[in-house]
Amino acid sequence: MVMVRREALIYLLIGDDNNSKDTQIKRLKDKFLKKGTEDFNLDLLYSKGLALKYFQERLLCLPVRSEKRIIIIKNSQDLEEEVKVYLLQYARSPYPKTVLIVDIDKYNPKDSFLSRLSGVAEVIRFAQERQLNTFDLAAQIELKRTDVSLKILSQLLRNGEKPERILGGLRAAWQRQIQRPQEIRKRLKLLLNCDIEIKTGKAKPGLALERFIVSLCGFSETRLRSPESPAYQRRSS
Repeated sequence: MVMVRREALIYLLIGDDNNSKDTQIKRLKDKFLKKGTEDFNLDLLYSKGLALKYFQERLLCLPVRSEKRIIIIKNSQDLEEEVKVYLLQYARSPYPKTVLIVDIDKYNPKDSFLSRLSGVAEVIRFAQERQLNTFDLAAQIELKRTDVSLKILSQLLRNGEKPERILGGLRAAWQRQIQRPQEIRKRLKLLLNCDIEIKTGKAKPGLALERFIVSLCGFSETRLRSPESPAYQRRSS
């Protein structure tokens, strides 16, 4: 007996390569939508703020002059919990006239929603950018690149990195450097002040970290060696 593979009705697109994703979505449009009917049979939804009722309404819509219609959900990592629960229930028995495309930038194997959805959807993976870490931040601070350092800090916080782990990672990176002990001591002092500000609630973590990064990028060991520097004058006396 020959088994006939059932046509997929749910696609899970994973990765950061948006150009390749767009190409894949175009292929799916060409495959499922009758030419000239895209305006009637395509819904592009954004997960942030997507209400369950509205999502259910879009699923119930019937195709117009086409065998299928397509619903695309962008940035699905931001879906509300109730929408995720419903989507998993729906995925067990999807409507035969609706193709659902679930888009996500990063795949977290610890995310139960994604792991369960992967089991019932056709998964298409694309290239993913390497995740930034505190050692990338330390490297940019070393180059005194304030703007890039702040962008990396912002990305780390958006990715859910905790302030104490960011500070711990910077401390670990600096403690490997033994060539400039005076500058390292200065950095660690600034780090301690930042940590105290956060733990005592004197400043919000994001703001305290931003000020800390700006101070680090503006600090230069050459100031300590300058004849005008108070530290230099104390050593010379």
